[in-house]
Amino acid sequence: MLHTESENQINHTQLEPAQFRPDIRGALHLRFVHSEAHTTTRLRVEQQRPPLRVIRSFPLPEGGALVHLHNLSGGVLGGDQLELHATLEAGAYAQLTSTSATRLYRSCPGDSLARQNTLLRVGEHALLEYLPDPLIPFAGSRYQQVTRIELAQDAGLFYWEIVAPGRSEERFAYQQLFLDLDIYTPERLIACERAHLEPSLRPLTSSTRLGPYTHFCTFYICRVGLDTSRWTQLERELAEMAQEISSQETLWGVSTLSAHGLVIRALSKQGRSLQQQLPNFWHKARTALYGRSATMPRKIY
Repeated sequence: MLHTESENQINHTQLEPAQFRPDIRGALHLRFVHSEAHTTTRLRVEQQRPPLRVIRSFPLPEGGALVHLHNLSGGVLGGDQLELHATLEAGAYAQLTSTSATRLYRSCPGDSLARQNTLLRVGEHALLEYLPDPLIPFAGSRYQQVTRIELAQDAGLFYWEIVAPGRSEERFAYQQLFLDLDIYTPERLIACERAHLEPSLRPLTSSTRLGPYTHFCTFYICRVGLDTSRWTQLERELAEMAQEISSQETLWGVSTLSAHGLVIRALSKQGRSLQQQLPNFWHKARTALYGRSATMPRKIY
């Protein structure tokens, strides 16, 4: 069920030329509340400012809520300043996905760096599955994504990111792609990423970077409070799977974090294999950690 507490109307006025267009400041603040009486999770939209938008939530098995994140612009434009906050209260279960790949469009002269700040808070005994489609940076794009995830005791997280090189005819032609990620538990920082990619200054085709590969992905799997031995066992099982499916086209690797989780990474010469194989890791890990297999987010209803 969708509860909209505040919502701004879409401004349909004609945009000025790009070099004079003011930065667009979109915001989406979501809260997921677990109902003990109905054993379901309900969505409350606390703030919604275009181009970011949600329409409604859809029910999931186990009483969860599936939400599709919309960008009414069709992608991220130069100078856009976007903000996504999602809070899962204790016991809530939510699945967030995009409606399609996130396209990062060319920045025009005078545009500031396009940016999205994401804050995800997962309460006690709650579970968040954040499963967007790939990020596609077009030629000339400049973009920074800053993500902070805060996990409470017994909070669970499945979070993946797939990055493409751009459209087929303009691989690695973007100007800047900055991907920053921090994952916190109550007592420590357990993951910190700073991927600052500028292909014209530091070619990604270098053997010290991506080499012959064009696509890459990262998949974080966390549940706060589990014994270290559980993660060691799961790492072993997922590493065996990674070894079985790795090939000259796609390489997979698995490693435990300092505590409370593990990370899966892959390099590929084409993106389809990443999208096809990531759910296999998700299914196996979810069964091991929660006793139930994963439910892929539906895109069409």
